Amino acid sequence: MPPFSIHPQLRADCHPLGRFRRCRLLLHKNALLPWFILVPETEATSLFDLEEEGRREVLAECAAVARLLREALGFSRINFAAIGNLVPQLHLHLIGRREGDPCWPLPVWGHLRESSPYPLQRIEELKALLIEECGLRPEPEGNRP
Repeated sequence: MPPFSIHPQLRADCHPLGRFRRCRLLLHKNALLPWFILVPETEATSLFDLEEEGRREVLAECAAVARLLREALGFSRINFAAIGNLVPQLHLHLIGRREGDPCWPLPVWGHLRESSPYPLQRIEELKALLIEECGLRPEPEGNRP
């Protein structure tokens, strides 16, 4: 089996943050909304194709990020999706939403027309928070897929 790698489109659109036991964690480059993407280390292309224990573990990692969005970052709504129409690799979106955000109340897809980059300091702050609150393990610089 070839080594695990993240789809080129996800690599282009996101900052790598680290890894959980089952998933790599990415941060979408558009800082207008906190948009995390979990990429399970699997060949499966659907969440429903994972074995039950693996699916449970992946969803537990999603739940940890959702708690961080709600409790530490103060977002009242969490949008969760596993669409995969453009990127066939299994990946799960968790997006913090609140009234008045750039797309509210519409979905992010097709409605987030503006963009703002993350300052490096904010990426590092989020990474440190995820390490502390969710048990994220940082990815060594030379070991990013």
